[in-house]
Amino acid sequence: MSQPTFDLRLATLAEAYRRGELTPRALLADIRQKAQTLNPEYQLFIHILTAEEQEPWLAALDTVAPETLPLYGVPFAIKDNIDLAGIATTAACPAFARTATEDATIVAQLIALGAIPVGKTNLDQFATGLNGTRSPYGRCRNAYHADYPSGGSSAGSALAVALGVASFALGTDTAGSGRVPASLNNLVGLKASKGLISTAGVVPACRTLDCTTFFTATADEASRLLALTARLDPRDAYSRRNPQWNSRQAFGAPTPGFRFGVPQTLNFLGCAQSESQFMQAKARLIALGGVPVNLDMTPFLAAARLLYDGPWVAERYAVVEPLITQQPEAVLPVIREVLAKAPDTDAVATFRAMYQLQAYKAQCDALLETLDCVLTPTCPRPVTLDELEAEPVQRNADLGYYTNFMNLLDYAAVNVPVGFLANGLPSGVTLFGRAFTDQYLLGVADAFQRVQPLPLVGGNLLAASLPAATGSHDRMPLVVCGAHLDGLALNGQLRERGGRLLTAMQSAPCYRLYALADGRRPGMVRDENDGAAIAVEVWELPSSELGSLLAAIPAPLGLGKVELSDGRWLSGFICEGYGLQGATDITGYGGWRAWLTRG
Repeated sequence: MSQPTFDLRLATLAEAYRRGELTPRALLADIRQKAQTLNPEYQLFIHILTAEEQEPWLAALDTVAPETLPLYGVPFAIKDNIDLAGIATTAACPAFARTATEDATIVAQLIALGAIPVGKTNLDQFATGLNGTRSPYGRCRNAYHADYPSGGSSAGSALAVALGVASFALGTDTAGSGRVPASLNNLVGLKASKGLISTAGVVPACRTLDCTTFFTATADEASRLLALTARLDPRDAYSRRNPQWNSRQAFGAPTPGFRFGVPQTLNFLGCAQSESQFMQAKARLIALGGVPVNLDMTPFLAAARLLYDGPWVAERYAVVEPLITQQPEAVLPVIREVLAKAPDTDAVATFRAMYQLQAYKAQCDALLETLDCVLTPTCPRPVTLDELEAEPVQRNADLGYYTNFMNLLDYAAVNVPVGFLANGLPSGVTLFGRAFTDQYLLGVADAFQRVQPLPLVGGNLLAASLPAATGSHDRMPLVVCGAHLDGLALNGQLRERGGRLLTAMQSAPCYRLYALADGRRPGMVRDENDGAAIAVEVWELPSSELGSLLAAIPAPLGLGKVELSDGRWLSGFICEGYGLQGATDITGYGGWRAWLTRG
């Protein structure tokens, strides 16, 4: 089906504002009219903000230059379980509605950065659902195909970006609500690690699992938004800090040789086209230099079943209990059905489920230990609106087959578009990994989008070139040249910290190696004029362990940047110049191991 053309990407708007070709006031007026025109058909908004409601924010922008605010005049949409001061928050339940007196933290952050809210978007009631049809404000149809749902629960938020009435949109994700609608509407959907983006001012679905999410046209934009908003929030007791690995510095192309998990057994519920799209995605990662590794998904899928079959459904019930006990008719029948068993959940069963989940997590974490990321389908197959009407619970469950475990297991995840089915419906895949690897995943997603460019929402194409920067995550490469080499005296310091050997190679030919005066350690010193290549090993160490390793390194050794024979500069062991007093030059041996085994 034909799609409207538009370009609301962050960089496009920034350039138009800088050149004076556009003003926020004019853009928001056009978008308001467009939203009003689209809403009867797509039901994407519960409340479209009026010109009067937007005026304070627009007036504030009148007094500043575009380049002073990173999101100057950028229109964004807000899922209607997220507070916007002065506007009702409904969670798609009129009887639950209340007027917010304070912005949600994420909304306040975005407005302070120059962004302008467009409206409050439709959702599956109380964010319970993955399809976008469970709302008294109307069911949200797909942006590309009228016979399919938008996907939920963040249905309207995905549509706002896909239909061109917002540059990005806020959603939430507990079981896949920030990824399923992204997959079905040709969007990037970032479900950041729990606690990275504040949930203060968000109506809980499952308070311990909820994540605030971004919908964008590109992974690069999601990366920029995450870097701007990932802050510790005193208002959110579940907020977490991770500045090192979630800044823009960690965003970049994956290093060739990166290892990505692929489920060894895949389930597409009989959809051959979805399977074909997934295989294309796998091939695209291989083309980027990725190495596929078969992954046993059994413990992941077992954990997923706990979300609705275990006590976490009672956490959902806790939010709506007063309403559902006093006005049961105010809650949609399908939501009441989902929550029906919650009152019978007891504490004993809850603790047993928690123990079971922890056992699954231990297994899953171990499987991810040596992987940089994992590739899965986002949805096994799309389901039609008619199928959802006939079997609302089962077809909804089908959509969440590969998404339900992510929050329970505390992983980061991003949906990235992979292509289109024969009927024009978009298809996406998910990249997921350990908590706090969000920017790395977005870097892989960005490269994925660029290596075989597909039309973005609005009909635009990305440049095929990859960024020069290399992505990084919670595992740090470390170059060792002496007693920390595999099998030598201090290698245990790396292994006990979770280190693993990546490769044995040589440094660039510009170093000299010395046996220090104590005879137990070498010192490697850079010498541009008379250096040689030195045998080294590259290990990988959890970044959280690097500080304790550094503290254990005695003078004159330390950590600095070492140039390798392939041109990379990585952190590694170096020696201060003063430490060479009384040292023996052993460069001619080519490495510490050769020196130790000399005849």
